[in-house]
Amino acid sequence: MSASIVGGTASASAALAFNAQTGTTYTFVLADADNKLVTASNAAAQTYTVPLNSSVAYPVGTQLNLIQIGAGQVTVQGAGGVTITSTGATSATPKCRAQYSAMTLVKNGTDSWYAIGDIA
Repeated sequence: MSASIVGGTASASAALAFNAQTGTTYTFVLADADNKLVTASNAAAQTYTVPLNSSVAYPVGTQLNLIQIGAGQVTVQGAGGVTITSTGATSATPKCRAQYSAMTLVKNGTDSWYAIGDIA
């Protein structure tokens, strides 16, 4: 739990909630935003998709948090028209580097996201 300063006193923020995913594909939903951690648990490769703003209107500044807890590598892609920018080897489709690697997607424009974290 993190703390923030409100009116000169520290206050605790909400605890992180989990969204456990076990399939090989997943499309992020509005409920995944901010204080949520999507866990990806599958032995096979997985593909997670960031939807178009016209489908799910996340506010700019939204964070989507993801951790690969299974052996299958997770690739994140944007739905047609969504741009993801990262330092990954394939910058538009970053991958979690290894099991227990994590990634955060930060919305920086209407259909534009940054991917940061332990990515390949």
